Amino acid sequence: MASGIKDKVVICGMGCSKFGERWDMGPDDLMVEAFAEALADAGIERDRIDAAWLGVFFDEQNTGKSSLPLSMALRLPNVPTTRVENLCATGTEALRGAVYAVAAGACDIALAMGVEKLKDTGFGGLPERTKGTFEDLYLPSSTAPGAFAQLASAYAGHYGYSMQDLKRAMAHISVKSHENATRNPKAHLRNRITEQQVLDAPAIAYPLGVLDCCGVSDGAACAIVTTPEIARSLGKRDLVSVQAMQLAPSNGVEMGHQSWNGSHTLTTPIAAARAYAEAGIHNPREQLDLIEVHDCFSITELVLMEDLGLSDMGRAPHDVLDGRYDRDGVIPCQIDGGLKCFGHPIGATGLRMAYEIYLQLLGRAGERQLRGRSGHGPALGLTHNLGGIPNRNIASVSILGLLSA
Repeated sequence: MASGIKDKVVICGMGCSKFGERWDMGPDDLMVEAFAEALADAGIERDRIDAAWLGVFFDEQNTGKSSLPLSMALRLPNVPTTRVENLCATGTEALRGAVYAVAAGACDIALAMGVEKLKDTGFGGLPERTKGTFEDLYLPSSTAPGAFAQLASAYAGHYGYSMQDLKRAMAHISVKSHENATRNPKAHLRNRITEQQVLDAPAIAYPLGVLDCCGVSDGAACAIVTTPEIARSLGKRDLVSVQAMQLAPSNGVEMGHQSWNGSHTLTTPIAAARAYAEAGIHNPREQLDLIEVHDCFSITELVLMEDLGLSDMGRAPHDVLDGRYDRDGVIPCQIDGGLKCFGHPIGATGLRMAYEIYLQLLGRAGERQLRGRSGHGPALGLTHNLGGIPNRNIASVSILGLLSA
């Protein structure tokens, strides 16, 4: 019987580029920026890396379809490299490949890199995928804001909220993320906003305004993983352990019939339950110190609080407005600014989330460092990606925890 990966793999080094409009850099440059930080953090030479995974989503736009850009940009010494793509969970998928390889004993030290260069494509939003892909076949006229606006309407209708009340909670989410991002020099957007600015912002797809939506940016993030024993031999003391990595893709039920009412995501509760079980978490509301979730839109973050089991069903707007997920709340969410303020270079996002949890667990987050429930710093964090749209998606949930040497 499978025993899971809890405490079999630790992160010995991470790096993250600055996210934003990086006109002066290509994807290779962004990868090098993230890799240099991760390699220095790990305290190893690149020839110690046994295998590597590259996460890129829009392959035709910038980086390419193979894994060669990774090995060439980083000058890896002919180690096996693999390119992966799994919608918005692409960065986490690269990390999952590296983690599973170490957990299986296939290699001692593995690398995961996620990168995306979107600002050079000329599109205001995400580029259009190559003709013939499932976006064109299934939903040729759909847009991401339009799809998640429907999630907001379904949620309000199902739980009896007026759209005005729901929009107030959504505005609080955006304001909270911008406030957090002012403390993060690597965030794309670092400006404070007010709830009234969010409410008055131009509409994109009602009820979503422009300040309810995350932006498009360039960025890269990187992780180097190994076993606890090897990490200790490198002189590491406090270790960040990968306690769970779970993935739940849609199986078509949402699009097939009306058993799903559109007010939440079906996949996130499944991935979360599996991750909690693998990590031995019995009460996430009491055990998690911080979370990074897929806030592509403000309504997404709100609904995910319920899908992850952190708010009672139908109660997330109240919890949001009560400050439960603020910086000084019970479970701080998007303490680095989230997708809302980093933007969403898709291949990098999942690893960027892990980077923030990693820094917080090690007490290295600088001005934005949290105290945690014990007052001595966070000990357990969660990352979540939602790839796709509410009725056709991939949910990825990872748990990272502090493992003392």
